Amino acid sequence: MIKKIYDKCVSWAGKKYAKQLLAFEAFIESSFFPIPPDVMIVPMVIAKKNEFIRIASIATIFSVLGALFGYFIGYVFFNEVGIKIFEIYGYENPNFLKDKFSTKGGFISWIGILFTAGFTPLPFKLLTISSGFIHFNIVSFIIICVITRGSRFFLVSFLTYKYGEKFGPFLEKQGTKWSIIIASLIIIIGGVFYFLF
Repeated sequence: MIKKIYDKCVSWAGKKYAKQLLAFEAFIESSFFPIPPDVMIVPMVIAKKNEFIRIASIATIFSVLGALFGYFIGYVFFNEVGIKIFEIYGYENPNFLKDKFSTKGGFISWIGILFTAGFTPLPFKLLTISSGFIHFNIVSFIIICVITRGSRFFLVSFLTYKYGEKFGPFLEKQGTKWSIIIASLIIIIGGVFYFLF
């Protein structure tokens, strides 16, 4: 099922309205859809190298808008809609997130979790919904989404522009590992600056 959806998203990259489809896919991926925009970004940049900045910008903007929609679901419709999305992804008791956030250092921990989910293939939509559910600061939420999603999509877009078709297989095989490493480094550096300055 997931493989079919994945292949469908890849096929969208070759359509006449690929940019509009990318915007739609990036939006829904941040709130409930399982396939990340990267699968469209790579073939789109390969086809139109000179538009790699525009492609990354579309993915970033609509991913952040989708994240705000996910936040809204968590804030207003968690029990009606949000809980069902969690169940689809195999999490039946998301209430532990609220407990985790309320503990000492919960705000800083949540920033770290959001950074990791925003930059890596972890299910970002669960964190956007959870952020609304726990009433996480909306300004901090938007800033983190812009930084993490922007960094990720611009990096994928640039590396595809630089290395072309060679980058696609690398992203499929090594993308998860390297995105986690980079996200961890960002969190560590951010933590050092936070506590020292």
